[in-house]
Formats: sequence, C-alpha cells, structure tokens
Amino acid sequence: MSDAALMLGRNLRHTMRNPTTLFGSLMVPILLLLIFVYIFGGAFSVGVEYIDYITPGTIVLTMGYGVASTAIGVANDMTAGIIARFRTMAISRTAVLTGHVFGSVLRTVVCVALVIGVTLIMGFRPAADFVQWLAVAGLVVLLAIAITWLTVAFGLAAKTPEGASFLTFPLVFLPFISSAFAPTQTMPAGVRWFTDNQPFTPVIETLRGLLTGTPIGNSGIFAVGWCLVLGLGGYLWARALFNRDPVR
Repeated sequence: MSDAALMLGRNLRHTMRNPTTLFGSLMVPILLLLIFVYIFGGAFSVGVEYIDYITPGTIVLTMGYGVASTAIGVANDMTAGIIARFRTMAISRTAVLTGHVFGSVLRTVVCVALVIGVTLIMGFRPAADFVQWLAVAGLVVLLAIAITWLTVAFGLAAKTPEGASFLTFPLVFLPFISSAFAPTQTMPAGVRWFTDNQPFTPVIETLRGLLTGTPIGNSGIFAVGWCLVLGLGGYLWARALFNRDPVR
C-alpha cells in the first residue's frame, strides 16, 4: 500500500502538471449536456424534465471520458522506459498500475461532482435522500474502479499511446447507445435489445432511480454485477499483461 501511495502521488503530480487532461474530461460532457438540454431537449418526451432524465447518463459519460486518459498514461509508461527503472527498484510490481487506478478514480469522482454541480445550475432537482446519495456515490466509485482497470489493460495491450486512445473508444461510445438520452422503448427492436443488455444501461437506470427517488427494480443488481465482472476482468487482464509483457 505504501508503494501504491507513492505511485498515486506521482500520478497526481502528472495531473497537476498537465491540467488539460482534467479539463478535457470535463468540457466534452458539459458541452454535450448543454447541447442535448437546450437544443434537442424540447424534441424529447420522457415524462419528466429532460435535465432530470439526462443527468444519470451524463454522469456515466463523464466517467468514460475521465478514465480514457489512463490508458494513454499507462501506454506512455510502458514505452518511455520508466517501467524498466521501476522493475529494478524494491517496490511492488503492481504498485505502478494501482497508482494509475487510484489516480484515475480520484480524477473521475472530481469530474462527476463538478458535472453534477453544472446540472444543478441548469435546473436538475434530485429527490434522493442521504442514503440514496450514498448509494449513488458507491455505484459511481465502483464503476470508476471497474472501467479504470479496463483502461489500464487497454494501455498495456496497445503498442502505442495513440493505439491506447483508440481502444478506449467503446467506453465513450457505449453510453450513447443506452438509455442515457432516450428511453429504450422508443428504439427499434434490435437496437433496444442491445441497449437493454449492454453494461451501462442498468447503471444509468439505477442512478436515475436513486436520484429521482423512483424504484430501481432489478437494475441495481445488474449494475453491481456488471461492475464486478468488468472490474475483475480488467484487473486479471492487466495483471497478466504487465507480468508477461517485456519492457518496450
């Protein structure tokens, strides 16, 4: 844990020296939020204020953009020679990856909090009580950890930082093919089947129910299940790649 904390400090210093990464993770979701609410929002009939409907999807979209830079950072470490130096030092082999994960989760949580603040300014009025807000926070952190381990594996699997950026595209694109911006009931049968069964839809539906104080049904179980599957799969894949991959 002390080695991981040291690597976390390194990761956070990189973030402070390159704040454009954090800025980019914020600006795209906020711009999309403004476009969907103020330009397209009037064309949607979802039974509630559109800002209330779109906020959970925007949270997940923000997380996708937030963790994308992690794959690039891992790929940079693997290609720049610093990993070779770390492997000669008396530190835990996985501390480097754990530092990336902790740093990414912290950045992502900060971005989500700021985006929620923007939605409140735009008129979002959540009905969640204290316990529901705790559940929202727990699910956000759980999903952030899960998809961050995936992006770490993407960074290790990629040959170059540019390739790592391309591999993270599904994490940014999949929220658009979900219930984030429109109910799945309005979609064609094939598209609806995909949106109902992809990982981000139950997460979005769970967040929506918690924030608006409406029943979440089975979506909470599926949301946690998907997070555990993605997180465990990403962790095992990343660990195998890191232990097997020679320094590039």
